Order: sequence, then C-alpha cells, then structure tokens
Amino acid sequence: MSKIDHIETTILDIPTIRGHVLSMTTMTVQSVVLVRIRFGDGSEGWGEGTAIGGMSYGPESPESIRLAIDAYIAPAITGMEGDDVNAVTHKVERLVRGNPIARCAVETALWDGLGRRLGVSVAQLFGGPVRETMPVAWTLASGNSETDIAEAREMIAARRHNIFKLKIGKRALRDDLAHVGAIKSALGDGASIRVDVNQAWNVTEARHGLRGLQEIGVDLVEQPIAARFHKALGHLTDAYEIAVMADEALQGPEDAMRVAAERSADVFAVKIAQSGGLRRAAEVVAIAQSAGIGIYGGTMLEAGIGTAAAVQLFSTVERLGWGTELFGPLLMKDEILTTPIEYRDFSLVRPQGPGLGVVPDPEKIARYDRDAGRVLRSVAGE
Repeated sequence: MSKIDHIETTILDIPTIRGHVLSMTTMTVQSVVLVRIRFGDGSEGWGEGTAIGGMSYGPESPESIRLAIDAYIAPAITGMEGDDVNAVTHKVERLVRGNPIARCAVETALWDGLGRRLGVSVAQLFGGPVRETMPVAWTLASGNSETDIAEAREMIAARRHNIFKLKIGKRALRDDLAHVGAIKSALGDGASIRVDVNQAWNVTEARHGLRGLQEIGVDLVEQPIAARFHKALGHLTDAYEIAVMADEALQGPEDAMRVAAERSADVFAVKIAQSGGLRRAAEVVAIAQSAGIGIYGGTMLEAGIGTAAAVQLFSTVERLGWGTELFGPLLMKDEILTTPIEYRDFSLVRPQGPGLGVVPDPEKIARYDRDAGRVLRSVAGE
C-alpha cells in the first residue's frame, strides 16, 4: 500500500554567493523548507517550500511554512492514499486557507512519490514533456553597475545566460534608470535585459519608469506597482510597447483569470509555489495560453528540489515564449542534490529519471539543517 505514512520537514539555511539586492531587502542566505513523505510501501517523495527574503516579500516565511505543514497539513493527510494526489490536495485546500508555498511543498512530494512508484517523471504525469531544455535568465542584483556588467559578461562568455533581469526600485527612479541604461549600453543586442520592480513604484513613478525603460531598450518590466492595483497595471500595459509582466498579482488561478479578463498584463510570471502547487500552476498556464498572454517560468529562488519540480512542469508547456528564471540553485554557495541540475548553452536541462528526477544529498541536508546547527552551537557554548 502507498498510504502516507510519515511527513517530516527540515529548514535549511544556505548562504548565497553574493548579496542579492531586492527592492525590499538584501538576501545573503536562502532558507529552504524540505518536505519528505514516506509511504507505506517503503517509497518516498520530496518537496520544497521556499519564500524570498523572510517575510519582506510575502506573508509566508520558512517558519510559517514548516508550522503549517507540521501542525495542520501532515496530521490531516497521514493515512490517506498517496497515489490519489488530487484527493489529498483537495483536502488540504479545504482545511488550510492561504499558505500556497506550504501546500505546494507537500503536493510536490506527492507527485515525486507517485512518479517514483510508477517509474515515470513528473512531466509524464502532466502529459509528457514537449522540450528537454528551456532558456534560463540570471538576475543581476549586486546593485552596482560595473559589478553587474562584469558578471553578465562572464555569464555570456561561459554560455550560461544571455537573458538578464535587474532588480530595481530600491533607489531613486533616476538612479535606477541610469543603472539599467549603463548595463543595456554595455551589453548591447547580445543580451535581453528585463527589470523587476517588486511593486516598489507608485503609479506616477511607474509611468515615468516605463517610458524611460522603453527608451533604453528594455524588453520587459515585472510588477512595477502593487499587486492590488489591477486596473492601474492594465493602464500601464496599454500605454507602452514594453511588455508588462504580472508576478505578485498572481496568487493562483482565480487571480490569473481576473488579470486575463482585465488584460492587466502582457506576460504571466508563473510560479508553482505562489500558485499553490503544480496542478494550480498548470491551470494558471492554461488561462494565460487561452487568453494569448505570454508565459515566463518564475522562481521563488528555490534550491534543487523546487527548481526540478518547476522544470518538470514547464517542460510540458507548449508556448514558453519568455523562457524561465529557474536559476535558484546557482545563487547558493552549495548544492543540496547528489547530481546538480545541468545548465548549459544559455538553458537548463530537464532532470531525467522518475519523479522529479533528482536525489537530495543527505550530507548537505545535515550540514545546513537549521536545527542541527542550533544543537551544535548550544554544545559549543557549553
């Protein structure tokens, strides 16, 4: 029997390779919640729930993700049939409101376990892949123009990335435009330049900002204003040729339907965690495709497990016109998989094998386990 037998969660604190500057915070560590589900037949599945910048980005944190799973989700679904992923996730959605990242982490582990038992990839469970590689962007977020230019040139020379997203909105608008302009001028037509404002601008700033970014030659601007201002985002979308992408405005299929109906964006940043799981993310994709809205495979800066899950889903998407930004593992100083996801020729490669196609490294999990670190520090203090 493949009944859900045991669910365990672990928080990993993994240092980043450099400070990752967002409009609301600067990240030097990424905290990852791993979920391991053991089934009655001896099989297991892994999932990941990852937030950005503690609680500065959204209402979930590593601690709240873990609490929601341990205290509410795990007791409710233990003993259910693990093969019935839809039945389990429907129950979770009825009992746990909000908390999409926590729900996504558990659902991912269920899909991984099912794929492993059947000997097929998660992509096959969603109809099968239509591509084995997909373009992947890199975020330039040091905050320093010269540093970002040097980093981008290294990425292009190594054939790792030629799509770059710049995090802006923390500085004055004029300074941000100068920063973006310097990078675009240095890289020229050899790279696609996009920006993410993370809701930092008001509507007036956004009007000036989009006009300036369009003149610079930027291809896309992501969530320039607060997520709740759907109509204003739509006005910006209509007023400029530069593509406008919705991100924080998309918290699942219902939001996607509203944004599509109002034609509030040209592109959807689809994130499995923000959508509440792979199944709901697939619904967001379907809404975008039906409405003629572009699709971009977004990230919450997940480590290898969450990234692999997103890759499996996006490999099944017919039109992925804006590529992906599934670079999370590359931002971290260490890898938590036994075999890392492959990045080459400006793309990433879909992991092969059953389930997610990846295997966690138990030594790395032990090394970055927050609770294990506390025990070690306590012993050292004594």
